[in-house]
Amino acid sequence: MDNLPSRKTVLRAALAAGVAVPAAMLAVPALARTSTGTPPLTPACDDGDDPTPPQMEGPYFKPNSPRRTSLVQPGTAGTPLTVSGFVFGLKCLPLSNVLLDFWQADNNGAYDNVGYRFRGHQFTDAQGAFKLTTIVPGLYPGRTRHIHVKVQAPNRPVLTTQLYFPGEPRNNTDSLFDPRLLMTVRNVGNGREAAFDFVLNVPQGPPTTTPPPGTGTWAAGTTYSAGTRVTYDGIGYVCLQNHMAQQGWEPPSAPALWRAE
Repeated sequence: MDNLPSRKTVLRAALAAGVAVPAAMLAVPALARTSTGTPPLTPACDDGDDPTPPQMEGPYFKPNSPRRTSLVQPGTAGTPLTVSGFVFGLKCLPLSNVLLDFWQADNNGAYDNVGYRFRGHQFTDAQGAFKLTTIVPGLYPGRTRHIHVKVQAPNRPVLTTQLYFPGEPRNNTDSLFDPRLLMTVRNVGNGREAAFDFVLNVPQGPPTTTPPPGTGTWAAGTTYSAGTRVTYDGIGYVCLQNHMAQQGWEPPSAPALWRAE
């Protein structure tokens, strides 16, 4: 089972590809995450999981930030950074029109308390996705690197929290650091790309419909290996990664698992 993708991985891939997430996928038990020995990221989006943990606001929040997805201005110094992800409710359904208000230190570790540099808000799209263009924040005295954010679904309470970078020496000495709030970060060219998914305390009802099964050689309950070929509704598919098939993960509905031939 260690090679099987988590349901959240499949959900992220489907949402990022613009594919409709099948209702059955949201109702089945999630597969276990691969054990890496490292702390988990934001809580896995499984039924009944706790929401993303809150953290203190700190002294530098300012209301009425401008609406924008990029905090970078001409001449901005620092390492380019993009932060992207999705916002889910308690039943793994993506949440649209969620407010995300970001603020952070500049490349020198200073906050702009006069204007709105490195401050801005945006809303998730119809698929629950967001993307922020900024820089890697500098080190503020006594703290490790972090980005502040307030997240609020329509007519729901505000989640105030902070996002952290893996591998930072000060993570071990910062009393506020929480490994559950670590982003996944990779180097890309001269910049960095980070990802984080928020889980909000938003109740969501169970799916009301289940798509009818198709015809072909694909069958729920079968363990497939990468490279295996099946047919579904007259179309051939090749398996992309090892997994056990479940209702809702039919080849047309799971582009992270199957590629049409």
